[in-house]
Amino acid sequence: MGSGARPTLRIPLILLALANLVVLGMKVWPWQDLSSLGGNGTAALDPALCLLGYIAVIFWLVSSSDDPTGKALSAGTMLGLLGGVCLAAEIFFRAHSAIEQGVPPAIWTRGFFAVAALAWGMAGVSGARASGGGMGMMTGAWSAMVSCLLASTAFLGQLYFAGPLPPSTDPWKQYQGLAIGDPATQAMVQSLNSVTFYMLIGPMVGAGIGLLFALLAPEKKK
Repeated sequence: MGSGARPTLRIPLILLALANLVVLGMKVWPWQDLSSLGGNGTAALDPALCLLGYIAVIFWLVSSSDDPTGKALSAGTMLGLLGGVCLAAEIFFRAHSAIEQGVPPAIWTRGFFAVAALAWGMAGVSGARASGGGMGMMTGAWSAMVSCLLASTAFLGQLYFAGPLPPSTDPWKQYQGLAIGDPATQAMVQSLNSVTFYMLIGPMVGAGIGLLFALLAPEKKK
């Protein structure tokens, strides 16, 4: 990936992360009531901080790439998009199954995750062939970041299209799930927690899978 290709990768990803931030801000408005979601507002603040961190990493990682690293990151981005489509499909499929049947078929859920993990592993192989096992681990983590950014878009997109929350005089009790609780508020908090989980845990899983595949993959013949 030469310098001319870097903005092509960087700008859409940053714009997607910014769009997620806008949707998140709209869903938790008014911001002065964030503490009503529990944990002093961490349910909303944590995914916002993750998105800001992603924007910083995207800008730094893509813009600071030399040619071998850039090619590996470019491959990791494409594979991350594939993994992200699988994660987003799993999220929508699970939500649809919960409405229609109550429990999504486990084989589909595992299949989506398996394809995403395979994509991260192949990104690790690409990185390892470019610059060794350490690069394979980083490329796997980067690919997982791209995937998890798409997953967060799926979660926040569902929240956006779910419409505004009904008014309540006691959102904290809603969050706690008491008898007067509102299922819509509980679902929103669960979705925000899922965004944080994916964005924090995903890159660590991707790094591990990328390193594993990098170590197991045969060396590229010179």
